[in-house]
Amino acid sequence: MFAVPETIIPHNEKLRLKKLYDYQVLDTHPEDTFDKITFVAMQVLKTPYAFLTFVDEDRVFFKSNISDFQGNIAARENFPCSLAILNDGFSIFYDTHDIDYLKEGYICGEGGVRFYAAAPLKSPEGFLLGTLCVADVKPRTTPLNDVELNILKSLSEVVVNKLESRLRYKKLLRSQNELMSLTLHELKNPLASIKLANEVMKKEPTRLEPMTDMIKESVLRMQDKLHELLKQSETEEELKLNIEETNLEELISGLIKNFELLARRKNQQVKFEFDPATPTIPLDKAKISDVFFNLLSNAIKYSYQDSEIKIIVKMEGSMVCIEFRDQGQGLSSDDIDKLFRKFAKLSAKPTGKETSNGLGLSICKSLVEMHKGKIFAESPGKDQGSSFFVLLPLHSKNEDNSKINTL
Repeated sequence: MFAVPETIIPHNEKLRLKKLYDYQVLDTHPEDTFDKITFVAMQVLKTPYAFLTFVDEDRVFFKSNISDFQGNIAARENFPCSLAILNDGFSIFYDTHDIDYLKEGYICGEGGVRFYAAAPLKSPEGFLLGTLCVADVKPRTTPLNDVELNILKSLSEVVVNKLESRLRYKKLLRSQNELMSLTLHELKNPLASIKLANEVMKKEPTRLEPMTDMIKESVLRMQDKLHELLKQSETEEELKLNIEETNLEELISGLIKNFELLARRKNQQVKFEFDPATPTIPLDKAKISDVFFNLLSNAIKYSYQDSEIKIIVKMEGSMVCIEFRDQGQGLSSDDIDKLFRKFAKLSAKPTGKETSNGLGLSICKSLVEMHKGKIFAESPGKDQGSSFFVLLPLHSKNEDNSKINTL
């Protein structure tokens, strides 16, 4: 006799549901691919019904339903698939009426399913997400043989492999889109520098040499960005970190020099405070440069004329803290809540008619988190300035853990 467990909720329910939601299969239309798999299972095991189900928090969703039962949703309680995902192997009920728990459910009640056999849909991580199952309105007395069970198991694995392939494809597209957004966003700053350098050369011919150097650096930066985008498109790989020991003082000093023209245009001063005890740290220099580039660009963009911007680097335990502090428009509590979301509309407006597409900070967050770091902002309130903090660890992580996984 089958013993109903005290709870039908697996011990890893939160992680199981997270994986299920990653597949984005719930509440989707029937698909010919999955219907064919379900049909083969029904034919091989010689049953009138077959289902492909996914067990959600409080319901069971039928992705494929070959039966007389209408609809694609059932309550999780008193449903055989809810019991099946508790078992790593097959779940077979030769007569559901022998189990009081199942007799209370509508599908196994009077006139409903009497025979039920399921193979779990098991993710590569081991989470049991649903079932590929067959059913009959009559109880069965003949046990299923090994060939039938192996075919049912193999078909369930085909389903999971299909879902995993789709998930990998979606992650690849997300990674490519993130890289594209980052590249297009970062091309704006060197283009602005080239434009300003050209204006300075027209008005101050004596500054020709430093301005041509500025243009050259900006062009090289653009070429590097486009080369990275092309390389990622050709290899079809997720964005990875290229870790190297980096001197933050040199990196940020060069960054400030690149923004000299933009700051001068608004009569702003950029001051740099560096703790000499700060060691070199392992990071992807190009990607962290993108982060700092965005933060300093925003500080200049959203600060008033004749204001001061500070970049402060200091140690905080096992992390290096880089603060970008401005005397600009500040942030409201609502701004801080949605600060790092894509295309978020904030209350602050550029003070020099600059443009903004709302992508920069969301990209910064992704790049900092790739380094196992943190990024956040603080502000006393509107028109009281703000500070953006980047915390980076002193030691790099394994490269395999450095892939974008929002990707």
